[in-house]
Amino acid sequence: KMKHLTLLSLALTLIAICDAKSSYQSVLQHSRIRGRQHGPNVCAMQMIQGTNKKYLTNCKQWYHRKICGKPTVISYECCPGYEKLPGEKGCPAALPLVNIYNTLGVVGATTTKMYSERAQLREEIEGPGSFTFFAPSNEAWAALPTEILDALVSNVNIELLNALHYHMVNRRLTSEELKHGSSFPSMYQDFNVHIHHYPNGIVTVNCARLVKTDQHATNGIVHVVDRVITAITNDVHSFIDTDENLDTLRVSLTSMLESDGHYTVFAPTNEAFEKIPPEMLNRILGDPVALKDLLNYHILKNMHCSESIVSGTPMETLQGTVLEVGCDGSEMTLNGKAIIEKRDQLGTNGVVHFINELLIPDSAKTLLELAQGSVVTTATKMFVDAGLKAHLIGSEPLTLLAPQNEAFKDGVRMTDQLKRLLRNHILKEQLSSKSLYHGQELETLGGMKLRVFVYRNDPYKRCLYLSKLHLDKTKILKDSVLISVIPNICYLFKLCGRLFYLTVLNAYFFLFTSTLFFSSILLHSIRD
Repeated sequence: KMKHLTLLSLALTLIAICDAKSSYQSVLQHSRIRGRQHGPNVCAMQMIQGTNKKYLTNCKQWYHRKICGKPTVISYECCPGYEKLPGEKGCPAALPLVNIYNTLGVVGATTTKMYSERAQLREEIEGPGSFTFFAPSNEAWAALPTEILDALVSNVNIELLNALHYHMVNRRLTSEELKHGSSFPSMYQDFNVHIHHYPNGIVTVNCARLVKTDQHATNGIVHVVDRVITAITNDVHSFIDTDENLDTLRVSLTSMLESDGHYTVFAPTNEAFEKIPPEMLNRILGDPVALKDLLNYHILKNMHCSESIVSGTPMETLQGTVLEVGCDGSEMTLNGKAIIEKRDQLGTNGVVHFINELLIPDSAKTLLELAQGSVVTTATKMFVDAGLKAHLIGSEPLTLLAPQNEAFKDGVRMTDQLKRLLRNHILKEQLSSKSLYHGQELETLGGMKLRVFVYRNDPYKRCLYLSKLHLDKTKILKDSVLISVIPNICYLFKLCGRLFYLTVLNAYFFLFTSTLFFSSILLHSIRD
């Protein structure tokens, strides 16, 4: 018994230790495990084909062999802080412990080392102290626009020195101490650097990804980053307020983005607004509720730099629904589309990504707008032809029960009977599937009373029960266009594992297209 208790205690301790690790350390550990067959302190790395972008490998990426949808090449390199020795397997030796200036050369940040000397920073980072240096890689310096780089190196004693000091913190910070959402005063006028430590193990400073971490020096620690970072002084709202490409968005914004937080804003450009039909845009801009939904649909609750994205991930917006934020090679995507023109524009309380298409949530659309381009366009045209357009574009709360296009493959002719039937496809309430309950009574525009029956669990058992009903005593309303014959109730359960369906109070069933009465709904789906 004591042995079992000891083993249990050990297991709990190991779990606690694993849980205590940062996301980065967990990914580093996984890379070590994948590389250990090649010797001590060897880490498996994944490089996106056709680029020089490398990542420590996590479990998902290891098996998929893809990052941002692109194939990767596996390589085995020394883990951070270690180096090879001639004739020995793996990376058995720790890198030499020298001052920060010399450490810049050890980690390959030779351009930063050169600029440190030119800016007369060398003496400071060779001497006593305890610093953290977020050192831009050679590629990061090369990626700077020529005019910016020229401005820095032409005034090395002020501009370049200030830029390098902004990459430094006057204390030693390991990757474990770089917590998500934390900030630290830099050595340039105490302007903060902003840290984000994501669940996938990626760590960023001002949206620059740490590509080499935790190289200790006698007077501090060096992390290599993939871009040159600049000081952030304004919040997200101020940033949007001063960009001429965001004039239309600026007019609509409230002061919300001036508050503290860690927002991600997908900011539609003026061009994005111009793509929307004027009638639709003016309606939304003139409707405070729709406008609020529209704006909140462009804002994520958390801050996501582009470098933190390695695969498609659903993320919750302030509006309450989700956007899939992903990547395709070097492109950042929204809902699978590469519509982001400019990314990682930083504010003190978040990040802005410019997009060239306006994202319109369903809640900001009329029923008619929601139906356009969907699988119920034929039914929608019928509602309009039946004189019901005013209900589809009005502000009254309604729920539309709309058959899919396949229901009309044999054609349809508008008749008075069909017009009445269509009125009974519009409920006098706005209902989501979550608001339906068993026995609920609903009323249509045509005055018909419907009752809801909810079947959630064990549909086949219920199927057996329903099959015992005397269906010959239940009159099934069948329209030559809308309704096709259903073999039996069991057939419905085979089609749908989880069912919601309506029956008329006088026991009439509306069935069509070999599914249910409301096989598809424009605004709110009755079937989960």
